Amino acid sequence: MTRSRSRLANESWESLLTAHAALMKRFAAEPIWDEVSMREYDVLYTLSKHEGPIRLYELGRGVLLSQPALSRLVERLAERGLVERTPDPEDGRGLRLGLTPAGREAQRLVGGRHAVDVARAVAAVLTDEEMRQLESIGRKLAGARAPAQKTVSTSEEAVL
Repeated sequence: MTRSRSRLANESWESLLTAHAALMKRFAAEPIWDEVSMREYDVLYTLSKHEGPIRLYELGRGVLLSQPALSRLVERLAERGLVERTPDPEDGRGLRLGLTPAGREAQRLVGGRHAVDVARAVAAVLTDEEMRQLESIGRKLAGARAPAQKTVSTSEEAVL
């Protein structure tokens, strides 16, 4: 019996979430999270992908945290000297966030170890072609926008 397109989509999504949960549990069990937690690393990694400081709402696009939780996490990272907040030259009310040298170093050290763990886990079960397909599918899904999804305007941007 063939599955409907809707059922296939939902089962594909469930499979993706199950794989994500299993891998995240595996990665969380690795002994690399002494300096920073996985959530802190996620913020440091997201900031490291940008050439300069970014607004909180931009950071929020790349991490799986609510805006209030992200604000609190950024505050703690700033207190530890891993993230710096600078005035936004385009909006005097806002702040931009970037890595400090210590934050960049922490991200680099933890990221190197995490990358080894990810490579081991993924390459152990997928062929090179499957990894290329997974990358392509992931990028496609990440770029997909729901028709009713609203883009944030400058007046709605969160201010730290």
